[in-house]
Amino acid sequence: MLHYPPDALWQEIAYLAYHLHWPLEELLDLEHLDRVRMVRAVSAMNEHAWEMVRENA
Repeated sequence: MLHYPPDALWQEIAYLAYHLHWPLEELLDLEHLDRVRMVRAVSAMNEHAWEMVRENA
């Protein structure tokens, strides 16, 4: 079984914790693919929000 790089795992968890304010235990319980999907979804929402800010500046 391959292991996910610890630095990558912690970057994903820190990103989600920062944006979602979820407890560490819940983030650590996420399956890898679920965590990746969440990171992508939050990233897309942030990009959309920043696009709206830039358009209205």
